[in-house]
Amino acid sequence: MPLLNRAIEMQDEVSAWRRKLHENPELMFDVHETAAFVAAKLQEFGCDTVETGIGRTGVVGIIKGRHGHGPTIGLRSDMDALPLTEITGKPWASQNIGKMHACGHDGHTAMLLGAAKYLAETRNFKGTVAVIFQPAEEGGGGGREMVKEGMMERFSISEVYGMHNIPGLAVGEFAIRKGPIMAATDEFNITIEGRGGHAAQPHRTIDPVVIGAQLVNALQTIVSRGTDPLDSVVLSVTKFHAGDAHNIIPQRAELAGTVRTLRAEMRDFAEKRLTEVAEGVAGALGASASVHYARNYPVTFNHDRETSFAAQTARMVAGNHAVNEDVAPMMAGEDFSYMLEARPGAFIFIGNGDSASLHNPAYDFNDAAIPHGISYWVTLAESALPASP
Repeated sequence: MPLLNRAIEMQDEVSAWRRKLHENPELMFDVHETAAFVAAKLQEFGCDTVETGIGRTGVVGIIKGRHGHGPTIGLRSDMDALPLTEITGKPWASQNIGKMHACGHDGHTAMLLGAAKYLAETRNFKGTVAVIFQPAEEGGGGGREMVKEGMMERFSISEVYGMHNIPGLAVGEFAIRKGPIMAATDEFNITIEGRGGHAAQPHRTIDPVVIGAQLVNALQTIVSRGTDPLDSVVLSVTKFHAGDAHNIIPQRAELAGTVRTLRAEMRDFAEKRLTEVAEGVAGALGASASVHYARNYPVTFNHDRETSFAAQTARMVAGNHAVNEDVAPMMAGEDFSYMLEARPGAFIFIGNGDSASLHNPAYDFNDAAIPHGISYWVTLAESALPASP
């Protein structure tokens, strides 16, 4: 099955939705206008049920097939934007200064709305499709909140699928893999407590700046000398704050950063060693270190059967040559991981072409990808819930 003719016909309409969303970005859970737009469209399409306020501001539309009862599958999109100021200069550029859709969630939402419209029109399946629009993917854990509120049980969802655009992958191409496809994303804060004093008398102080500088280097050995080179682990110190004056050695220094891993064992190891190294380096130099380590999104782990099915679906839409079934994992995080912990499913990448990178103020979603995304969602739903055995 190539691209659906109906999906091609819908491109201009869905692109207009996408550009409206792009002009009006909202952050985290504060996606009230976006959620209202989504809910209104789902009601307009004739969804059997439209539920709002799930996971605070999430929306779920229920579409029942016309061939009788069957299981329910979930198709998920994200709605929130990023705290960036857009520099694209496009006619549909963000009207909300300091906020922009720099990750393509506007495109994800529009494509799933397009698929919902198609599925509500045709209903050529046996069972139920739940279209899921979640808030706060960008650090807020909206997926976790929807799962915690019992979304899977409430709508009897048995499998769940997600999709994200990727710059650099050609429009019309897909990429996926079994197992870990995106990383666990942890965060740490380290406070080094020394002894402040006059910068001209460093011997009377315990300088937390010097200790912090040594700690930055020492932390890198957790990866370079503590883990198997074949294990994917990233440890980055991204903040270093200390002092306010040229002639004062401060009392404390504060460091912060992120740890990314693909395996639970390495996640445990990194957390343990980070605390040991921080306390050890500080203690050896006469200071103390306190560590706060927060586990954020878990690994986005694709289940075997559902991944094979998603890849097969992509091949039906794009052809064998356009689907990479063994893409390298990304060390970025994704809170669809919480839904994959709750139910079997798979997360796939769709090409955005030669665009600026994600989270870049020059990024824009490529509307040419819209028919491909709609066709994937519709084909997946109709294949997962066939009208006849």
